Amino acid sequence: MSKSISEKTRETAALYFKDVKDEKPYALWQAFDKELAKDLSMFITGQMYAREKIPHTTRQLVSVAALTALSRPDELKLHIQAALNVGCKPKEISEVIFQTAVYAGVPAVNTALKVLKAVLEEKGLWPLD
Repeated sequence: MSKSISEKTRETAALYFKDVKDEKPYALWQAFDKELAKDLSMFITGQMYAREKIPHTTRQLVSVAALTALSRPDELKLHIQAALNVGCKPKEISEVIFQTAVYAGVPAVNTALKVLKAVLEEKGLWPLD
């Protein structure tokens, strides 16, 4: 029996965003429009992030790369936390960030590395070995 989108949304959100202390996008959306927040969450978390075409680790590394290239530090912080939650190693995340220098430039990499360092410090994983 397949899971409902609601179940997938809850499970994936719990996997990705456990221990996130900052305001999550869902809470921000809800403050403005509860129904739209639900629809966005069900689509993004319950349908896109819950897809099993690629592993969660790969999906989060793709998210880290895209958010680094777009220089979106707030969302990047959330997805670095999610990447760690699904099993990505700090060195894998930093390597993905460095890879984006070719396409997004060094300033975007520097911003992303600062975010990564802050998350690792919060989680007691800094300095790296």
